[in-house]
Amino acid sequence: MANSSCVTEFFLLGFSSLGDLQLVLFVIFLCLYLIILSGNITIISVIRLDHSLHTPMYFFLSVLSTSEIFYTIVILPKMLVNLLSVLRTISFVSCASQMYFFLGFAVTNCLLLGVMGYDRYAAICQPLHYPILMSWRVCGQLAATCIVNGFLISLAGTTLVFSLPFCGSNKVDHYFCDISPVIHLASAETYINQLVIFICGILVLVVPLTCICISYGFIVSTILKIPSTEGKQKAFSTCASHLIVVIVHYGCASFVYLRPSAKYTSGKDRLVTVTYTIITPLLNPMVYSLRNKDVQLAIRKMLGKTGFSVKTS
Repeated sequence: MANSSCVTEFFLLGFSSLGDLQLVLFVIFLCLYLIILSGNITIISVIRLDHSLHTPMYFFLSVLSTSEIFYTIVILPKMLVNLLSVLRTISFVSCASQMYFFLGFAVTNCLLLGVMGYDRYAAICQPLHYPILMSWRVCGQLAATCIVNGFLISLAGTTLVFSLPFCGSNKVDHYFCDISPVIHLASAETYINQLVIFICGILVLVVPLTCICISYGFIVSTILKIPSTEGKQKAFSTCASHLIVVIVHYGCASFVYLRPSAKYTSGKDRLVTVTYTIITPLLNPMVYSLRNKDVQLAIRKMLGKTGFSVKTS
């Protein structure tokens, strides 16, 4: 590539402006990272081992948790190393690879959340047809479609960024190779590239979110027709966890990606990006384990088999 004759590596500024506070951030982020890994691994293990959780909803949750694990592995280990290091360089190829895998898993997560919304619609609004609408074959196809499309879209976005020449500054004002801070360093006109990336962002974020909103419109309408209060609460409880994750994930991602790249502001973007690269993967297992009685029961059973005792309320 022509770029290799100019910039061969990038310098990730990250949180370097915070000075000695970086050590505090390292401890905080390391603890959060370990909780993310242990939480998501627990969710995957519980769903795999407990046959009562072998349903489409928990299948998609396990796929989402797996994606979240790899999603954080792409970013957080390098960020943690850089918090303790003076030399925060990343090679040109590594930067492109990091962006590709980050976007791939991020887009996959967006699509999975959309599919999970459809699953809740089918379960609540079409209960008689649910076994056909969400058969294991259909679930596998939907999950595979999310993953394949996620990485195809990521490939397009990463190519649009790294096909540009980089012959000027190599200082990325971020803690990983995200689209906006990297494309700002390009030594050519980027309007068309940014426009195509913006359109891809709309497709990835707005289309699944619209489908989720439509699904929940039908869900709310169906739940309100349930005569018993207990039935309404049970139906709403199965959707609440999904909705919390959707609001945080789509809200933060929309703030960063659904706007012109020219309005990129490093300080605010870093803060919001921390939310959806650390808080959302942390929130996912916490929300589903704290709010979902089926998962709580399965965790107690698993802990019981390993010799731990857990008090039940």
